[in-house]
Amino acid sequence: MPSESVLKEKQKIVEQMTEKLKSQSGVFVNYSGISVVDDTALRVKMREANVDYKVIKNTLMRFAIKNVGFDELDPILNGTTALAISTDDPIAPARIIKEHADKFNDYFEIKAGFMDGKVLSADEVKAIASIPALPILQAQFLGTLLAPIASLAVVLKAAAEKGGALDVEVEAPAEATEAVPAEAEATAAAETEEAAPVEAEEAAPAEDASEAPEQAPAE
Repeated sequence: MPSESVLKEKQKIVEQMTEKLKSQSGVFVNYSGISVVDDTALRVKMREANVDYKVIKNTLMRFAIKNVGFDELDPILNGTTALAISTDDPIAPARIIKEHADKFNDYFEIKAGFMDGKVLSADEVKAIASIPALPILQAQFLGTLLAPIASLAVVLKAAAEKGGALDVEVEAPAEATEAVPAEAEATAAAETEEAAPVEAEEAAPAEDASEAPEQAPAE
């Protein structure tokens, strides 16, 4: 019969597994027959993608799946089992596992998976694996948002190159140029009207002066 310390240790492992099953996503695989070299390469890829990959004990995992309501996974918990989980990129575990499953299909098999509290079949895991990585999805989404802005920029640039912006700037000086002669003509007309009486008054004395010498000899 297991000692109390052993039972506590197993209980701790079950609690840890339970928490792992609460992650965003995970994939169960049968890794039977994989070489040490291939296994090492797989673990390196998992670490680079921030995916936790560990071999698990089926007997302890059965307690964990019951804790989170994943009883559907019970049939796949036989033979060799490893679990890849992620808390950052929900697609990463499925994508990396599928790449290796396609490469080593004789001894590396997808059993099942889960995502956001839902159990996934092996086929569903493979389908999810075809979705692009999160950074690519973010870039595509950003490109979709920026597309209308980019189109508007192209239209504005085309309008500017056709001289649409220059027409507005040229018309303003033209109006000002036409307004100047009109004001000048009005001012000149006013000056002419004021100058006319002055010339008439100055001319009158000149006529009187010319008549005076002609009347003097008659006397």
